[in-house]
This record gives sequence, structure tokens and C-alpha cells, in this order.
Amino acid sequence: MRKWFWAALIWIGVGGQAQAQCAGQDLRPSMTQAQTHAMQMHVAQTPYAEGNHWRATRGDEIIHLIGTLHLGDPRFDAIVTRLEPVLQRADRLLLEMTEAEQTELTNAMGTRPELFVLTDTSLPEILPDHEWQALAEALNARGIPAAMGAKMRPWYLSMMLSIPPCMMGLLAQQDGLDAQLEASAAALDLPTQALEPYDAGFRAFDAIPMDQQLAMIRSALTDDGPLEDMIETMLITYFEQAHIEGWFVTQELLHEYTSMSKDEVAQINDLISAGLLTRRNHDWIPVILAASQQTKGPIVVAFGAAHLGGKDGVLNLLADQGFTLSRQPF
Repeated sequence: MRKWFWAALIWIGVGGQAQAQCAGQDLRPSMTQAQTHAMQMHVAQTPYAEGNHWRATRGDEIIHLIGTLHLGDPRFDAIVTRLEPVLQRADRLLLEMTEAEQTELTNAMGTRPELFVLTDTSLPEILPDHEWQALAEALNARGIPAAMGAKMRPWYLSMMLSIPPCMMGLLAQQDGLDAQLEASAAALDLPTQALEPYDAGFRAFDAIPMDQQLAMIRSALTDDGPLEDMIETMLITYFEQAHIEGWFVTQELLHEYTSMSKDEVAQINDLISAGLLTRRNHDWIPVILAASQQTKGPIVVAFGAAHLGGKDGVLNLLADQGFTLSRQPF
């Protein structure tokens, strides 16, 4: 269950068996000329819109920043091999969540059910009947009993709904790029450190008002075909190292596959981006700077690729701290 609560929405990837079972297509060829132009303009105006591996330097400080996918793909084998020398020269690897935090999260799932379970109501009580029936059907298609889903927090279910049934089996695997880098670090006796507490993702989601959490469910109730297309688009653009382009495409087209307006979808996206990207990016900077100053050699920081680019992306925030950024081989 490593990082499932944000991986489902931000730079989720499929590979191997799941890629063969899912039938998604790259959405970019289907975009209108106006949409394509808007995408190109957005990318051109976004700081650090491309690249999955960057090096930040400030005096003697060296920080390697790597954008990851949290679920596996066989193409990571060659990428991990290319990144191995970077790890060999490093003094520390920072990740969103290490095995220690993963253990804390697993324990909390049993002792703190309020993290993901509604304690004073249920979804059939607060959703219109037709929406609850649609939700129950979508959950059953993913092997989640409706009776269980009825008590889950809406944001939790919206994450589950963002994963098409054809790739649900991947959730139990822990072979994303971050996990593989952590395994390489263990083999090298390289110390690891988490960027944030284990429950940071829960707190970010729980801060979203309930009416907006319910809207997240509505925006996630799409047909499986378009959902597979969105994920395939994000997968393709990730390996093209065009993370901002992939994010733009899926957000631009999402409203076409839901009953919500473009403005309503944009409002939800803004809420999620503020909590899961912007706020966390800013919170990570002091952690990264402290780790860099505590070590004698370079450090490596690996996190979901959506955190890299943009005005409030980790790369630009480091540039604001006086670091010089240079793109590196990936």
C-alpha cells in the first residue's frame, strides 16, 4: 500500500501485466488545435516543465532530484542502472516515505480507522441515491464491497476510483521507482530519510471540505475507457519526461468525461494541487536543505514527478534558495 493515497491521483503508472490488460491510448492526438496550442503555451510558461532528473548546486552543496512513479514499469530497470552511480556517490536518499514510515502507516490503518473511515455518517446517507448506486457499482468492479465503501471517507474512495479495474492488482506491489531506489540504497548501505510524516497525505486530504470531497467522487465517476486513456497519457508523458504536459492534458480533458463543468473540475483540481502539491513542496524544502547541510557529500531526493515543475515546484523553490539547476540524464 506504499503511497497509494497520492499515487492514485498524481503520476500513477502501469507496467508489465497491467499495461497489457489496460487498453488506454495517448489522448494528445485527439486534442483540438486550440487545446494543443493551450498545452504548448502552458508548458512554455511553466518553470522546469520537463526532465525527471535534475541537479541543484549551491556552493559545495549538491542535490540530485528525481521524479518518480509510485507503481512499477519494466523500463525502470534500465533507469535504476543509470542512476546507480548517483546513489553510490550520495550520502543520503530522501523519499516521500521510507520503509519505517510505511510500517507506521500500516500500523495506523489498524489503530486509527478515523484516518480513512467516516465515524458519524455513511455515504448512502449523504449522497443522492443515484450517485450512491453509481459509486457502489464502480466499487464492485474494483473488488471493493459496497458495504465497506459506504463508510470510507470520500477522498479515499475518489483515489480508488481513479484507478481502473484493469490495474487494481498493482496496488499490492511495491516496485515503483522510489521503492527500487530505496532497495538500491539498502544494498549500498546508504542512509534513507522521509520527507514528511507518514500521515501527511491523510491530513492534506482531510483538510478538504466534505462538500468538495463529495465532488471529488463525482469527478472520479467516469467510464473506465477514458480513465485508462488518462493514465496511459500520464504514463507516456512521464517516460517522455514531459510531466507538466501530461498533467495539463488530463486536467484539460477530465471535465469531458464527467457530469461536472470545466469550472467545477478546475476548482477540485486547485484544491488537490494546493494540498497535495504546493503545500507539501513548501514543507519539504526545509527538510531537503537541512539534509543537504548535514551531509558532506551529495544527497538524492526522489518523489512523484508532479512535484518537480511549476512556480511552486520543488525545483523552482530551490532556485529561489540560490541553487543553480541543471538537467541530468535519466
